[in-house]
Amino acid sequence: MNRILHLDSPFLLGFEPTRLLIERVAQAAGETYPPYNVEETAEDRVRISLAVAGFAAGDLDVRVEDRQLIVTGKREAQAGEGERAYLHRGIAARGFTRAFVLADGLEVEAARLEHGLLHIEVFRPEPETRCRRIPIQTGASS
Repeated sequence: MNRILHLDSPFLLGFEPTRLLIERVAQAAGETYPPYNVEETAEDRVRISLAVAGFAAGDLDVRVEDRQLIVTGKREAQAGEGERAYLHRGIAARGFTRAFVLADGLEVEAARLEHGLLHIEVFRPEPETRCRRIPIQTGASS
């Protein structure tokens, strides 16, 4: 990315992770393929659905890398596909990489391919309740 960000100032030391996060979001905002929906399915639960018609489960890869959910699709050419003469080809067959920046604490639970849609379930787990007993000291202080 060749854009100059204000976070590159020498007076803002230690903000490199924030700058990288802004660059990731800006890059993801420019992507338009494949189309997707994000829906809240319950409190602290989200489903991301990507339209991946023509892709099989083996053609898709879903991974989490550095707080980023990355979905990649790479379709292998089918036997006899090069011989077809399409009058109109509206179903895209090109490969893609779609990235989503995950907030702290979000976890990907599962991915399911169903009727040409890839559904990815994301949730925020309940924070663990931590209880710690603090000992009380007795005696005179010097």
